[in-house]
Formats: sequence, structure tokens, C-alpha cells
Amino acid sequence: MRVFKNILVTGGAGFIGSNFINFLLANHYPANIVNVDKLTYAGNPENLKDVTKHTNYFFYQTDIGDFAEIENIFQQHQIDCVVHFAAESHVDRSIHGPQQFIFTNIVGTFNLLEVCRKNWHHLNKVLFHQISTDEVYGSLEENGYFTETTAYAPRSPYSASKASADHLVAAYHHTYGLPVTISNCSNNYGPYQFPEKLIPLIILNLRDKKQIPIYGDGKNIRDWLFVMDHCSAIFQIITSGKIGETYNIGGENEWENIALVKKICMMMDQIYPDFNHESLITFVADRPGHDRRYAINCDKIKQQLGWKQSLDFETGLRKTVTWYLEHQEWCQRVIKGDYQNWLHINYHNQ
Repeated sequence: MRVFKNILVTGGAGFIGSNFINFLLANHYPANIVNVDKLTYAGNPENLKDVTKHTNYFFYQTDIGDFAEIENIFQQHQIDCVVHFAAESHVDRSIHGPQQFIFTNIVGTFNLLEVCRKNWHHLNKVLFHQISTDEVYGSLEENGYFTETTAYAPRSPYSASKASADHLVAAYHHTYGLPVTISNCSNNYGPYQFPEKLIPLIILNLRDKKQIPIYGDGKNIRDWLFVMDHCSAIFQIITSGKIGETYNIGGENEWENIALVKKICMMMDQIYPDFNHESLITFVADRPGHDRRYAINCDKIKQQLGWKQSLDFETGLRKTVTWYLEHQEWCQRVIKGDYQNWLHINYHNQ
């Protein structure tokens, strides 16, 4: 098992990154945790308010595109592991404005790899871990699953930018010998997810009795992974995964979008029984390039690293609904700026 002394987490104020930092600190992992986040609209320091008391936690508001600043942080803290979450990740936003996705997801990843290559040339016990998505694989029909050997076939500017970053990471391993691992995950859900994503947006719209827009016929299928299960999988990979390997992380919970929306409506009916929440469902025109189905085979990480999901979907979804209803002030504080213009017309299926 690899043990690191100084872990750099990029995008650590975002949804999955902040949960990962909370996971490390809650499990008393013996390393300094250095969080670098630009704090765009989806990055929120409030996600980490309970960890600032830890003397082994450090935060820098920095753009991963700033090579000099990243290298300064790298050298100051003697980083021996990078867990790279930082990315623009909203498909709808990538369709309407792809430029920032290219800068952050591709150029930003390149900068991080170059800093690692420059500073790790004499070290052995180091690791760059790339957090990626199942969207790089494209779309599935009714049958079959994405595996680690599935050919990449991205179909949106977002997934294309993530695929590009993955290829760069793999190329730096094969060309320069940089120690890397890559993970491709299915749709995450859970606490601290920005409310442009499907599940929190459904919950908050239902709470406020706003319409729930469903793209197309609503039969697009996604696999749902509880965020803390994702974090435990990442931990297994960085400490025990084979260098140069890719690991798929799935929830093994396939749901049609419309069925998921109705499931959350049912939960909200139980909490607020005086209203029929399904009456808020409305169908809207499908978005361009909308992938039909994602489904991950995660046998490799289960068999080789002993990972498994800790929560069934019913339990995880109820915990998530409860969390958002109990943290309405957090939701109001993070919904600000240009995002206000998106709420009434967009949601994110991933």
C-alpha cells in the first residue's frame, strides 16, 4: 500500500473534491491535504467549513492554469500525490460555451502534468490520479456496459475535453514514465452537489413547486453512484491501484431519468403529503447530442482492489433528499451570479 505525505487535491471546494477531502480527514489519513481551487461558481469553501480546524489542511485559491503558482505550491508543500478533480463539468454549459472547458480541462491538466514531470523526475513514490467520467465512452444501446477497454467516443464538448485530458495523462505515463492512475466514474449524487445537476435540481424545484423539465422522452438511462462510495474507491486506487491502470467506478444503479424523477417525487409526497409532486413534470426538447445510456462494469476495482458500494440506491437517495431539505440556506447561498439565469430552463442529466 502506498502512503503519501502531502496530497494536492485540485478542485477540492467542488462537489466530489470536497467530499473526498472530508473523507480523508474523517478517516484520519496521515498526510497534509493541500486544496487548490479557483472558486468558480461551483466551488464553495463552505463545503469544507468543518475541516479548516485541521492543522494538516491548507487551501489556495488558485487557477490550475497558472503554472508558476501551482509549481510554487508544489515545491512549498513537497507534493507527492495529485488527485485531480478540477474541471468544468456541466454538459449544457459546454454546449453553449465550450472555450472554458478547453482551457480548464485540457490546458489545466497539461499544466499539472508538466509541474509533476518537472518536480518528480528524481522521485519514485509519487502519483498523479486523474478523475474522469463515463461520458468519455460515448453512448450505449439497451445492452452492454462500459469497461476499462471500451474505446473513447465523446459526444459533447465536455466529454471531449475530459477524454483529451485522460489521453494526456496516459501519454505522460507512457512517454515520460510519470506514475499515473485514471478512474472513470458514473453519475455521482449526494451532499454538496451544485444545484444545476439533476438530483439536487429536482429536489429544490419540487420543494419550491417549480416545474421539472425532462429532456426528450425521459428514457435516457444513467448509472448513479453515491459520492462517498466514489471517494472510497479513489482512496483504494491511489493507495493500492496498479500504476498506469484505469479503473471504472460505478454505482450499478441504472435508472431512466423519468423513473428517477418520479422516485424523488414519491419521496417528496411522503414528506409533503398535501401536494402531488408529479404534476410538476414537463417534457422539453431534447438537448443536442444527448447520450442515450451510460452503464459501467466495475468488476475490475471490485476484484483487484476489494472495493464495493456501501449504500443501496434507496438509502443513498433518501439521505440526499433529506440533506438538501435540511440545508436550504446552503442551497440559497451557492445559487448566485450567472447561474440564476439557468435555473428555469436547464437541468443536467450528465
